[in-house]
Amino acid sequence: MSYLYFPGCSLRSTGRAYEESILAVFRKLQIPLTELEDWNCCGATAYVSIDENRAFTLAARNLAIAERMQGNGGGDLMAPCSACYLVLEKTQHYMETDEGVKREVTTALHRGGLDYRGTTKVRHPLDILVNDIGIEKIARAVVHPMKGMNVACYYGCQVVRPFQTFDHAAYPTTMDRLVTALGGRSVDWPMKARCCGGSLTGTIQEAGLRLNRALLKEATARGANIILTCCPLCQHNLECYQKRINRRFGESLHMPIAYFTQFLGLALGIPPRELGIQRLFVPLPETDGKRKEVPAHA
Repeated sequence: MSYLYFPGCSLRSTGRAYEESILAVFRKLQIPLTELEDWNCCGATAYVSIDENRAFTLAARNLAIAERMQGNGGGDLMAPCSACYLVLEKTQHYMETDEGVKREVTTALHRGGLDYRGTTKVRHPLDILVNDIGIEKIARAVVHPMKGMNVACYYGCQVVRPFQTFDHAAYPTTMDRLVTALGGRSVDWPMKARCCGGSLTGTIQEAGLRLNRALLKEATARGANIILTCCPLCQHNLECYQKRINRRFGESLHMPIAYFTQFLGLALGIPPRELGIQRLFVPLPETDGKRKEVPAHA
């Protein structure tokens, strides 16, 4: 099995640790990745509100390039960022169901020497790891069981809604099953697919802080000592605004927020620095005392 890889903008900037851990984990599991040639920003979720058809064209260009590479032996297109994953899937959906969108986008792609046939399958790394590679194979590769880790698996809203291609929209379990296979304890909590507020932390901050506070408090109340996520914006919001939330609401929240691929990489015995662990603002908790941690910002 091999896959095309669409990094997107976040994984080359604020979500750098996500890319580092993804690439390290896929190397360890011997899963070939080929970066999408000449990829461009997907437009995230904001561009659609400005010019819908141009936004679809921007995303469809990546899909068309993936189709061209698939003709040369490339596989499914993996998009780790939640916004990228959603936008690429949404573009496919509109190209299939809206003749007006399809006509305008196809015309624009032809002007750029590209063609879109709708054959690209967009995949999330959670989907690939659990459903292609398999929980059992990953469990056999574990060298450092993550005992003592009580994990609140946080999916956010964009990976499972509205398309639900590989997990349940309201109560997903893919990440939870992976955590259990790695020796951790998955905490049962009802907010795993609630929105963190997205960009509200930078626009209507009061609303954004309240949404993040609710998530952090519920995970803490359920006994979690770490939250894992699969979204760069969710990771940023939940980790970087804890001090501000504590000051604003008189809390004492102190919760590590890591990518699920960092957690997986540690269990597979990958050195912490290769996983970007040193980039976390809140250090991870110890597991069994045998694994040496890299201090935050070391």
